[in-house]
Amino acid sequence: MNKIPNRQAICEVLMDKAKEDKDIMVLCSDSRGSASMTPFADNFPEQFVETGIAEQNLVSISAGLAKCGKKPFACSPACFLSTRSYEQAKIDVAYSNTNVTLIGISGGVSYGALGMSHHSAQDIAAMSAIPNMRVYLPSDHLQTEELMKALLKDEKPAYIRTGRNAVDPIYEEGNVPFEMDKATVVTKGEDVLIVACGEMVKPAKDAADLLKIEGITATVLDMYCVKPLDEEAIVREAVNVKAVVTVEEHSVIGGLGSAVCDVLSEQLPTPVLKIGVNDVFGHSGPAVELIKEFGLDGDSIAAKVKEFVK
Repeated sequence: MNKIPNRQAICEVLMDKAKEDKDIMVLCSDSRGSASMTPFADNFPEQFVETGIAEQNLVSISAGLAKCGKKPFACSPACFLSTRSYEQAKIDVAYSNTNVTLIGISGGVSYGALGMSHHSAQDIAAMSAIPNMRVYLPSDHLQTEELMKALLKDEKPAYIRTGRNAVDPIYEEGNVPFEMDKATVVTKGEDVLIVACGEMVKPAKDAADLLKIEGITATVLDMYCVKPLDEEAIVREAVNVKAVVTVEEHSVIGGLGSAVCDVLSEQLPTPVLKIGVNDVFGHSGPAVELIKEFGLDGDSIAAKVKEFVK
C-alpha cells in the first residue's frame, strides 16, 4: 500500500465533504503548502481563508466563523499553533466551546533541519491542559481519514497533530478498526504493553516485532485519542503484562506517558517506562536522525523495552 502523509489524508477528506457541505471552511497561516491544503484552496476558494503568518488571528477568525454556523479547520505548524495562539485556543475555541478543529502540522521533530524553534515537543501537554479541548494523534492516513469523518459529525473543539512525512500504514484499506475515543490493539503479547500515539505507533510495532525474536511478546496499543484518554483500554491491557512502556514524539513531561501514569497510579499500580524527548531542546538535523537521537526508532525502543522488562 502506498504511503500517504496524514496531512494529505486530511485535505482529501475535506475536499470530498466540501462538495456537498458548503459550511466547511479551511484556514491557513501562510501554510497551505505545508498543510497539503493547496488543492483545497484551488478547488474551493470561497471556502478557504488565508490569514498570513498570524496564528492568533487564524484561531480567532475560526472561532468567529464557527459562531456563524461554519465548520472551520485551522491549519498551522504545531510548534506555532500550540504556543503563539495558545490564549486564543483556550478562550475563543475551548472556553467558548466553538466548533473549531485545530490542525497542528509537522508536529514533533518533523521540521528537523529548521531547529528547536520549529520543533513541537510541548503541544500534547499544552492542549491537553485546556478544558473542552480534545487531543488526537492519528497513526496513519487510514486512521486519519476515519478521525476526520467522525469530527465532521460533531460540534466540539479538537486539536489534531500530524507529522510531515508519509508513514507506513498500520491498518489495511477497508479494514480500519476505528471507534471514536477508543484505542486500538495493534499487536497482542503477554510480557509488556507498549502504548504509543501518532507516528510512533509504527516504530512501536517494529519494536514489538524485534522483541518477539528475543522471546519477549508485546501488546501495542494505538492511543490516537490522548484526550479523552481511553483509560479502560489501558487498564484492561496492563493487567495482563509485567510492565508498561509509553512512546511519543513529545516531551516525557506532560504528554501521553504522564497521562498513562496518572491512570495506572490510581487504578493499577504498574512499572512504567516513558520513552520520548527528555527535558531538552532539539537541534537542527534530518528528522529521521533526530528520531534516532531521541531513541524513538524501532531498534532503540526495542532495546529500552528489553532492558526495562529485565
